Amino acid sequence: MRDIISEIWSTVSRNKLRTALTGFAVAWGIFMLIFLLGAGNGLIHAMNQDKDKFLTNSMEVFGGYTEKGYKGYKEGRQIELNAKDFNTTSGRFRGVVDMVGAELEAGSVTLSLGKNYYSASLSGIYPGHFGINKKTMAAGREINRIDIQEARKVIVVSETAAKELLGADAARYGEAPLVGRYVKAGSFAFRVVGIYKDDGSMMNNGAYTAFTTVSKMYGKGDKVGNLLFTFHGLDTEADNEAFEDRYRQALNANHDAAPDDNGALWLWNRYSSNLQMQQGMNIIRTALWIVGLFTLLSGVVGVSNIMLITVKERTREFGIRKAIGASPRSILRLIIIESIITTTFFGYIGMVCGIAANEILDARMGHDIVDLGVMQMRIFVDPTVGIGVCLQATAVMIIAGTIAGLIPARKAARIRPIEALRAE
Repeated sequence: MRDIISEIWSTVSRNKLRTALTGFAVAWGIFMLIFLLGAGNGLIHAMNQDKDKFLTNSMEVFGGYTEKGYKGYKEGRQIELNAKDFNTTSGRFRGVVDMVGAELEAGSVTLSLGKNYYSASLSGIYPGHFGINKKTMAAGREINRIDIQEARKVIVVSETAAKELLGADAARYGEAPLVGRYVKAGSFAFRVVGIYKDDGSMMNNGAYTAFTTVSKMYGKGDKVGNLLFTFHGLDTEADNEAFEDRYRQALNANHDAAPDDNGALWLWNRYSSNLQMQQGMNIIRTALWIVGLFTLLSGVVGVSNIMLITVKERTREFGIRKAIGASPRSILRLIIIESIITTTFFGYIGMVCGIAANEILDARMGHDIVDLGVMQMRIFVDPTVGIGVCLQATAVMIIAGTIAGLIPARKAARIRPIEALRAE
């Protein structure tokens, strides 16, 4: 085996350009496949992270502006959701709807504790709001049913707000918690009952109290702001579209809007959004695999062509070897081993470079946050490829290089010495 490796090294040393071109074709194909898949995975991971911020089997409903005239009303009329819409959702659609809540905004307030201040938006919510929007508590509790029934002046704030309000005590957060203390929100005093974890979005400046508290203290009457509910049994896109049509007609009727007026309400069906996102991710994933495989194929073609040229250039050498007693099997083995070693070596280089490029991409862009106005999100999250994919891509190139060397090698092994010696 040592003699074969020595011969291969001698051949490579005499043909540096040819070897470099072969190696570049192999390394480039694997590098591009790994880099493209890594970048695509980073984008898909970011989309999944954003999707995981709420329950997929939930829907949020907002009032809008009518787009059609109806029952003597002109188009462009503003629709504000009210208690009747809440009752319609929880009553008429109770066969599909599980839990119904609402979010009623009081507006921007200044939270203060001693000399420390923090600007936040205050909203009244129902129990389960944090569960639907997947907010995790860092300390204390959420808004509960008793808070709703008694219209308690309690408040839940974010970790950022808690640290700002604690000021110098924030360093001793575990020893001097904000939970249980009173903070002022505008001209009202609220007792802090909970602190939720920041989730990387702009909603971390939100402070939450009981829905009934906001309704009574700020004179909101029967307004409910935005409706929020979970549902079950809508497993396909067609089921969701049919439910949305029925639901829209029912709520439009509450406001004397045309049944087919899509502007009167805005429905954010998170299940449908999730299905569309999944389709988009599948398209991205498929496109990246196609581009990557074609790039890998170009490397295979490059290796095949160079191996054909290599064998043709060495026809005279093979004839001399056979003339002095070399067997066809030994010539075949020499070419195959040379092909495997070359492809493996440069394939490994391409794999390492691809992994390194993904790590650089993660370091440069994996932590960048883009401000979309209503929320903040990361474009790339963990743009890497599993080691299994890297090894499989390298193995494919090695097998392709072996086959590429096998075809001309069989031809070279069968040629008669006299014919090989005549070759130029």
